[in-house]
Amino acid sequence: MSRLGYTTLPAPSSPLRDRDSLELASLASSTPSPSRGSRSSSLSGVSSSRKASLSNDDPLSASNPASMNRPTPHNRSYSITSAFDFASNLFPLSSTAANYTALGGPSGPLDLNIASLEKHKSLTYLNGLSLIVGTIIGSGIFSSPSQVNSNAGSSGASLVVWTVAGILAWTGAASYAELGSAIPLNGGAQVYLTKIFGELAGFLFTWVAVFVLKPGSAAILSIIFGQYAVRAVIGAEVEDVSGWINKGVALGGISLVIILNCISTKLGTRMGDMFMFLKFAALLGITVVGIVVAVTGFTWQGNANTDWKTKGWFEGTSSDLSSWAVALYGGLWAFDGWDNTNYVVGEFLFPNRDLPRVIHTAMPLVILSYLLANIAYIFVLPASILESSNAIAVQFGSVVFGPLGSLILAIIVVLSCFGGLNATTFTSGRLVYAAGQEGFLPGMFGRIGMPGSEGSGSRLRKRSWAHKRIARLIGDEEAGLGFTPINAMVFNGILCALYIIVGEFDTLVTFYGVAGYTFYFLTVLGLIVLRVREPYLERPYRTWISTPIIFCCVSLFLLSRAVFAQPMQTLIVVGFVGAGVPVYYLWVRGRGGRRKLEGRGWRFWRRVG
Repeated sequence: MSRLGYTTLPAPSSPLRDRDSLELASLASSTPSPSRGSRSSSLSGVSSSRKASLSNDDPLSASNPASMNRPTPHNRSYSITSAFDFASNLFPLSSTAANYTALGGPSGPLDLNIASLEKHKSLTYLNGLSLIVGTIIGSGIFSSPSQVNSNAGSSGASLVVWTVAGILAWTGAASYAELGSAIPLNGGAQVYLTKIFGELAGFLFTWVAVFVLKPGSAAILSIIFGQYAVRAVIGAEVEDVSGWINKGVALGGISLVIILNCISTKLGTRMGDMFMFLKFAALLGITVVGIVVAVTGFTWQGNANTDWKTKGWFEGTSSDLSSWAVALYGGLWAFDGWDNTNYVVGEFLFPNRDLPRVIHTAMPLVILSYLLANIAYIFVLPASILESSNAIAVQFGSVVFGPLGSLILAIIVVLSCFGGLNATTFTSGRLVYAAGQEGFLPGMFGRIGMPGSEGSGSRLRKRSWAHKRIARLIGDEEAGLGFTPINAMVFNGILCALYIIVGEFDTLVTFYGVAGYTFYFLTVLGLIVLRVREPYLERPYRTWISTPIIFCCVSLFLLSRAVFAQPMQTLIVVGFVGAGVPVYYLWVRGRGGRRKLEGRGWRFWRRVG
């Protein structure tokens, strides 16, 4: 793929403003410098807002020096395959020109108040894998596959639903992989919608995701964490437990996760890596135990279940299309989280290489693990339990190993939920952080560390030997402790706590399905729009065009079924999204929005002739 020559890069006319343009052009290129210290040390170079990243700082904008020699359709060579392009495309920044520090060069202490997460790349392939796996494998596969089983009508049909749901999630994730490799900035759909459909679309996604989707899903996971943690202590057979006890434990769990993630990015990602291996080990253990029970025919309670032998696997399959849609919703809920890695793509060391690899490794592994676990459940548990129980994993452990098995599986669910909360908190904090930098939320949420904190280097010199030791052990490289979006994560945690206290989750689940897949649909549709309007945009990864088309078609089907099946709750979604429109014009445009500053309209697909 063609690259801009080093000698063609013009000198910036305004060091303070143009520096972000050059660095973001480098950040949006194919691969970063191998050095983990690729950040600038100048105190005046990092803007506290990324507003310019959607216009003057965009690598495709006509005002960006990095795009002045952008090739035309007649002389650009590019690959139309889905292979990866590993070619480096960095623009060297001279340390002697306008106080720039070369990317990958030595840097001084970081000032947390002006630093940027995108300029402090630290995430690896394994970290990305643990984020997406940790978010997807939360509580659904361990606690409530009953929605799929009861609506599908048979064991064989339920496996078909799990497969279709997994493939649909995979098509969405593959589409997001192309968007993330082409636009490697933190924020996920917020950034993609803003660049493709305009600022209002990005704000409405932020409005819904920040205030409902992300804290609401974390609250549901926290409540399940609290329920299983309480029963792991007092016994799984206890039925009458105060809901406030469960909520108290849930609040304690989300608080602990936020504290740990505020300490450092390294600590959050290391916990995610550990919980990922734990979850896969748990699902593998359930699969092996189920196969052993099917072969031997014995359990702790005596003879094993024989329904899978005596009844046809597709006997009783539902013929109602609405039931299949509800079952598919249940499966998609269990697979949700496949987009979370895109919220942190700007922090990857090698985003264009690792993001597609993460998605195309995680999705087949999760699909296979879910299918094997459900087959194990079918081998051990009768159909009546599979279609009604909200604690299938605990029932599985009780049947196979007795009370000890219930306790072990309850602890596994607790740990899985805690790992899911860790991954959700990590990525949700980055979404709030990106929204704060864009001006969609108050600027305090777009800052790193605590207000008034100093650079990590000066702090380490003033602290004790023990503090320095801890910082080197669990702190971020060259940034130490606290180089995280603390304000953003605390804000997300407060919203999550409010949802836990209120505890009305039935409406929230429907809201999540309708609103979530509406924005999934629009974002993936944006990929198709971008293919048409900007065919020569550098795409290190290209998915098959059929992939986003399939995802959009199925998403429209699911949304249409939700509109007819639950019209009142759909109206609530429409009303909440619509309420964000006046908020946008009062908060963003009313303060002198991006377009007012530019004095003209802007399009991401502007092409330089």
